[in-house]
Amino acid sequence: MAKITMTLPQDIQSSAEDYMDSQTHSNRPISSILIIIAMQTEALPLVEKFQLSEDHNSVFPKEVPWVRYHGMYKDLQINLMWPGKDSALGVDSVGTISASLVTYASIQALQPDLIINAGTAGGFKAKGASIGDVFLVSECAFHDRRIPIPVFDLYGVGLKQTLKTPNLLAGLDLKVGKLSTGDSLDMSVQDEASIIANDATVKDMEGAAVAYVADMFKVPAIFVKAVTDIVDGEKPTAEEFLQNLATVSAALDEAVTQVIHFISGKCIHEL
Repeated sequence: MAKITMTLPQDIQSSAEDYMDSQTHSNRPISSILIIIAMQTEALPLVEKFQLSEDHNSVFPKEVPWVRYHGMYKDLQINLMWPGKDSALGVDSVGTISASLVTYASIQALQPDLIINAGTAGGFKAKGASIGDVFLVSECAFHDRRIPIPVFDLYGVGLKQTLKTPNLLAGLDLKVGKLSTGDSLDMSVQDEASIIANDATVKDMEGAAVAYVADMFKVPAIFVKAVTDIVDGEKPTAEEFLQNLATVSAALDEAVTQVIHFISGKCIHEL
């Protein structure tokens, strides 16, 4: 297999360790945010709202389908990464593999101060979720990495705390809930047991993967999830998801817009 290399501009070739250390101890206002969104339907309203431009001279390998939109909002450099379409089947590149790769490469190339993983999710009515609700996630975990061996079981769950944002939460009308992530839209009996164990209110296909990579490089990350379908409801998940995707994406767009407005001019510790 041919080796794929990625050439980055000279000014972003400093070590990740030095970069993350400087971010951890910095009290300067946030200047660069990375928004990671899995689906084009979810991404385009934000692209339009913030008048972001598509990057046609990407620093990423030409073999990947990833799409970067970028622009300025007040004092914030916004980079929105969408994993693009699968080259063979033409559908959105959803799931944990694409999310992990995009997050890793984007941190290396773009060096954000803050990551926002925004997207739609299934919600559980037993935990108080309704269609159109938008949640700020308090912690992320996987529900389909079952490794029934001591310590490996904890690794499989991969529990990660998100950035604590008490001021953001107080300033916006968002709910709070835990997120469980897996690579299937439906829910098997085994997944259900794991989701219950994770105490999850919402379920998606990317969040915990983004959290894993963000934690690896110590980049603060927040997660905004809008509910398209009720997993423990009466309608089939796929049918309800497709029925509500466009409408709920608009609610997601509004919530992320409010988050970005709030972030502008603030330091991480002020969130």
